[in-house]
Amino acid sequence: MQTHLADPNRLALGIRQPWAELILRGIKTIEVRSLDTQVRGPIYVYASKKLSDHPAAEAAIEQFRLDIDSLPRGVVVGTVDLHETAPATPADAVAACLPAPALEGRWCWHLQQAERFAEPLAVRFLPYGVWFYPWKRKSK
Repeated sequence: MQTHLADPNRLALGIRQPWAELILRGIKTIEVRSLDTQVRGPIYVYASKKLSDHPAAEAAIEQFRLDIDSLPRGVVVGTVDLHETAPATPADAVAACLPAPALEGRWCWHLQQAERFAEPLAVRFLPYGVWFYPWKRKSK
């Protein structure tokens, strides 16, 4: 949807591959983080330059037959709606694409309506934290 492209006021969330790809495919509908967030609504999905080093990442790559070398990195790949957050429970494991023990003490950020861009978008500014603005400097 063209209305999302390069909106300087929309936040981006850096997500390592293969997780960014699985979010865009609608397979991973929960992003697991150590902290809660008050951010809600549409956000950009920024595929980080680094690959995930979590042991579950390799299992996900195999399970979903991903060619990890062909997945975009260092670009905005789409949007997703962050509609709620909640403390993680073992029941969230499948939607998070992680084993239940990895969820202990974590937060689930529930995602919906993932939308992949036809072409990834280059960013003007690199991530400087969990959240960042890809096309404008951080406000003070």
